[in-house]
Amino acid sequence: MKLEKITAKPGRRYHDACGAAHGLDLVGERWALLVVRELMMGPRRFGDLRKDLHGISANVLTQRLEGLEASGIVQRRKLPPPASVQVYELTDWGYEIEPVFMVLGRWAARSPQHDPTLPISAVSIMQSFMTMFDPSLAGDADMTLGFVFGDESFRVTVGEGVLKARRDAVDDADVVVTTAPQVTAAAVYGKAPLAVLEAEGAMAISGDRAVFERYVSFFHLPEKAGG
Repeated sequence: MKLEKITAKPGRRYHDACGAAHGLDLVGERWALLVVRELMMGPRRFGDLRKDLHGISANVLTQRLEGLEASGIVQRRKLPPPASVQVYELTDWGYEIEPVFMVLGRWAARSPQHDPTLPISAVSIMQSFMTMFDPSLAGDADMTLGFVFGDESFRVTVGEGVLKARRDAVDDADVVVTTAPQVTAAAVYGKAPLAVLEAEGAMAISGDRAVFERYVSFFHLPEKAGG
């Protein structure tokens, strides 16, 4: 089979035929991979992306979205009425990068320099659930949880040793947790007492409280890598 030479687009490139190197050509610019992360659970408006990517400027976000769109990873579309707003979303191929986030997240969580107390977005905490979930701890658990972060709601299901998370309504969930992503991280990974978080007004739990208490036990941060 004859390999065809592809002319690269202008910009910084590794000029290396390795697939991993080309992957970095596509998403290796600062912020690019995090923009992709924020689109993992559905389309987002520009303003929503900027709000959840702490420290990014409007100019840089515009550049990254344009680059990802040119690479075929992201696409734009206009929502139908009554919303009638422009959103960005991953293409089918763009969604295929999800396993990379899971492997990278598990690996990086073992870094002695990883600080789990830093800000975390709503999408990121949902992605972390899928990454760090331990099916051996869940056993025969069959549950549906709702997480409400401001005007965003996410639905998490656990069943047959599989955890799934998506942006969705939570009306029929077994338990609904209303809080902030960083507080959720403190409860799930830091094992902060739920009663204390509630007393401080940082978290509200409605529905079957025991479901969330059990859910928290399905997650543990991995041991740090040795020096």
